[in-house]
Order: sequence, then structure tokens, then C-alpha cells
Amino acid sequence: MQPGMSMAAVAMAHGVNANLLRRWVREAEMKPLAGAISKTTGEPVHAPPRDALFLPVGLPAPTPQPQLADNRIELQRGATAITLTWPVSAAGDCAAWLHELLR
Repeated sequence: MQPGMSMAAVAMAHGVNANLLRRWVREAEMKPLAGAISKTTGEPVHAPPRDALFLPVGLPAPTPQPQLADNRIELQRGATAITLTWPVSAAGDCAAWLHELLR
């Protein structure tokens, strides 16, 4: 691209979206930065290949879940009172039992 040329005109002449052309130009202008950095540090800078941009992340060790208490349900119908203790691990079974009981 020559100085003074409109990016939109160049893009239209080649059948390319003007925003895409601007992006390409911006990316091309950014590439010389690696050389500028190597001049200040004295060592060449090499960018990793695009497919090698995976960075492993350390995660904290999982903490054991505290033991959950039992469900305690108190029901009263008229003069009848029921206190029910059911393990939390079987909460689904407890719900099914209560559903049948309260029908």
C-alpha cells in the first residue's frame, strides 16, 4: 500500500472487507516489535508457534468434602407426630418416600 491511499479504496479494488484490511495492516505493523525488543535486551526474541500457546495452570489440591449430617424431618398430622432421620446421601429416596406419604 502506498502512502496517501485510502484503505477502503484498496480493499474495494481487491474485493476485501475494509475492516479486514485494516486488521491485516495493523498486525503487519506490530510484527517489527519483536526485533525492537531484541535490540534492547541484546538477545533475540522468538515467539512460540501458535499451536504451542498452551500454558499449564496449577490448581490447588481438592479439599475433602465435610461429612453432611442426616436430614431430619418432623411431620405432624392431627395427634400423630413423626420424626424422620434420613441420610443426606439418599436425599432422592427420601423425597420419593415423602411424596408418597403426603399424597
